Amino acid sequence: MGKLGLTEIILILLVVVLLFGGRKIPELMKGIGQGLKDFRKASKLSPEEEAGSSAKN
Repeated sequence: MGKLGLTEIILILLVVVLLFGGRKIPELMKGIGQGLKDFRKASKLSPEEEAGSSAKN
């Protein structure tokens, strides 16, 4: 039950295209990528760096 096959992945992609449209998908992926990038950056900061970066903002 936990594994996704090719048919399920194609079905999910088809639903995403129908919901968001072809033009919105690149913007959506860009936003997700930026969020992951920011999350990784924040998780690598040490507590001292985190305190310093919050003081700058």
